[in-house]
Amino acid sequence: MTENAYILGFVLASEHRKKVMMALQDKPSTPSVISEKTKIYPSHISNTLSKLVEKKLVVCLTPKLKKGRLYELTANGKNILKNL
Repeated sequence: MTENAYILGFVLASEHRKKVMMALQDKPSTPSVISEKTKIYPSHISNTLSKLVEKKLVVCLTPKLKKGRLYELTANGKNILKNL
């Protein structure tokens, strides 16, 4: 199994991961905006973003901020999103 197939399976296994990645497809966004777009609780958004950052599908553009962090899809994240 290729690495991309494994990552695609990882994303497809969770409705939250799919929705968060789709919410980030157009432009960088904050967790609260993602929460509003997807109707997912903010705590779930934070957990989901952490997992997506671990897999290098999403990157935090403003890691030093405590509030208002901006996240966006990485090149690999955009690639995986095309296959969803």
